[in-house]
Amino acid sequence: MLINDGIFNNYFSLEFTLKKSAMISDTISNRHLYAGLSGRIDAALAYLETTDFKTLPPGRYDLDNDNLFALVQEYNSVPREQAKFECHRKYIDIQYIDEGVEQIGFGKTGKMEVTAEYDPSKDIAFLSGEGDYVTLEKGSFGIFFPDDAHQPKVAPSGVPGEVRKVVIKVRID
Repeated sequence: MLINDGIFNNYFSLEFTLKKSAMISDTISNRHLYAGLSGRIDAALAYLETTDFKTLPPGRYDLDNDNLFALVQEYNSVPREQAKFECHRKYIDIQYIDEGVEQIGFGKTGKMEVTAEYDPSKDIAFLSGEGDYVTLEKGSFGIFFPDDAHQPKVAPSGVPGEVRKVVIKVRID
């Protein structure tokens, strides 16, 4: 996997972290810890920290055309067995919880079975397999790189609840 073109100023230490899971989970108040990872990730995290999403209806919001955009979503979380693992090739996902709580499964794509082949028009493939889970609450985010399969929308303890989430798509070409 090659990530370049200014997304990562230098492919540096990301390569060795990708051998395991490079997924990042933290709270938006710690965004300064990730400064310099990439200009687009910096812009995305700044946007998440400074935007009042309660004033924005669900939909797409372009920050830099197709290079960086936000998807404001509202839905009910689902039991784990109803959620699907997915992965992307063209975009890094930053998933931020504005309201509610959800778990997101994550694991390496190479250790999962493809259940729906990659669709380049939607930049998505679906997978099945085992993963670890992180619980994201209001003000927290997860960053999922192309080698990170992720399973969003999982209801903690299997109890569905309302979630308002912002997914920022960060182009990596």
